[in-house]
Amino acid sequence: MEYLERRRSLVAEQLEAVVERVEPDALGAQLEHVVLAGGKRVRPIVTVLVCEALGGDTEDALEFAVGIELVHNASLVIDDIIDESDLRRGSESAWAAFGHGSAIIASDGLLGEAFDLFSSDERAMRVVSEAMVELGEGEASELVAQPTSEEEYMRLARRKTGALFRAAAELGAIAADADPYAVEAAGDYAERVGVAFQMRDDVLDATADAERLGKPAGQDAAMERPSLVEVTQLTPEEANERARAQSDAALEALSSIEVEDEQALAYLEDLAKFVVVRER
Repeated sequence: MEYLERRRSLVAEQLEAVVERVEPDALGAQLEHVVLAGGKRVRPIVTVLVCEALGGDTEDALEFAVGIELVHNASLVIDDIIDESDLRRGSESAWAAFGHGSAIIASDGLLGEAFDLFSSDERAMRVVSEAMVELGEGEASELVAQPTSEEEYMRLARRKTGALFRAAAELGAIAADADPYAVEAAGDYAERVGVAFQMRDDVLDATADAERLGKPAGQDAAMERPSLVEVTQLTPEEANERARAQSDAALEALSSIEVEDEQALAYLEDLAKFVVVRER
């Protein structure tokens, strides 16, 4: 765990540095509330680990790792507004703390800081821009064209969650100056992890309590949101099996990459296995 904690600490330090330079101070305080309230930091860790696995240095990946975490947090701010969710990571969501207008401005601020970090590399800008298009289409689909089958749900999950995971991994590969095949394979791995993560999230929403989750439970059913359980009427056990299949596919994609750091690879493998058994 010390291995991962060191990388989380580096990401956290860089996040703090980004927030500290934001002006005006009121906006900086709002970004601090959103970004520094906690979180698993899965996406930035994926960026760092992929970079290391492909022979890059940790420092090479940090700006991209922080950038993708900022994009993720910006999307969460909007999710909470749409869902009218007043709890995030055990604290008040941004709109509950500051109001809708200020929360939207905070989301914009997060995106602005993120793209400043990506702007040094054309490939990074393209990867993140494509991911945001996918994410936006996913959010729109969830609101106005909800899936009614498992196939449609999978398309939504790839857009809404898989896209940012894919971007996180591809950014790590780009930071390591990897070849296009490795970038694509790393992205395939992470997209599958992201979809498995979303599936498990749906199961937890249906079965866990709010205190354990750190956010309201039962939101999918209450808001008629298209979770895997709601769309397919699968049992939680069957839904978990679907998530495990995605995890296995992620591991297969990862195995096709020629790596230089076996320890980083091992943690990426562990992540693919962990996302389907996590409890929050």
